[in-house]
Amino acid sequence: MDYSGLAPGLLVEAEGPLRIVTMNRPDELNSFDDALHVGMRRVWDLLVDDEDARAVVLTGAGRVFSAGGHVPNFVRNHHDQAARRRDIREGERLARAMLACELPVVAAVNGPAVGLGCSLATMSDFVVMAEGAFMSDPHVAIGLVAGDGGAVTWPWLTSMLTAKEFLLLGDRIPAADALRAGLCNRVVPAGEVLRTAKEFALRFAALPAQSVRDTKRALNMHLLDSANSVLNFALAAEFESFGTEDIKTRVAEFLAKDKGKGKDKAGAAKSDGSGS
Repeated sequence: MDYSGLAPGLLVEAEGPLRIVTMNRPDELNSFDDALHVGMRRVWDLLVDDEDARAVVLTGAGRVFSAGGHVPNFVRNHHDQAARRRDIREGERLARAMLACELPVVAAVNGPAVGLGCSLATMSDFVVMAEGAFMSDPHVAIGLVAGDGGAVTWPWLTSMLTAKEFLLLGDRIPAADALRAGLCNRVVPAGEVLRTAKEFALRFAALPAQSVRDTKRALNMHLLDSANSVLNFALAAEFESFGTEDIKTRVAEFLAKDKGKGKDKAGAAKSDGSGS
């Protein structure tokens, strides 16, 4: 299977029965520009069609899993309804494609997973987090409706009250708290995240292929039913929220703060995230 044309910022490497999918924009905290968004949506169908693939490891290059949405796109989407519509449609297609992927997906969360990055982690089938990593979905905090997956998956992974707390407040969820809340499966030292994720992926890969794939499909029918119930409204509401003064003001404040820090992007990871 040829994965080379997906996106400049998306790498897919074969390691025996595993496919290692890496968000590879480390200088931009693996945030999602248009190309990466489309590539991440397309990769799931290719993985299913890859006859030699048995499991997937999803990770980020550098010290961050993914900071989510690319902030300049927020500014664009406030003014450009055509671009906003395209991004929202891509968000829906990405979520559905990932949830429909039959291969077991292990997320190796090597650093902060924010916004869309957080959604990708929690739409995976097994999540390994670094001890110093955190999850956060700050859509609401920056003036957006959480439309890209959190409202679909989180109530299935943790309690509804906990999902509301995390999605409405957008607070950082340290790895240890994510484990207690049911948002990840294992927490390991940073240097062991990818190795541990591959070990579990190999365990999935060693199982009878049809059995593991169709059991995953059966389980994910709950999430796809949830997507059918929630996703259209949530994304339509996110589309509307992109046009508000709240997002315009919050993004301007973020960009001014970021510029004042000399673009200290590590410190920006909490705020830099969206499902679009």
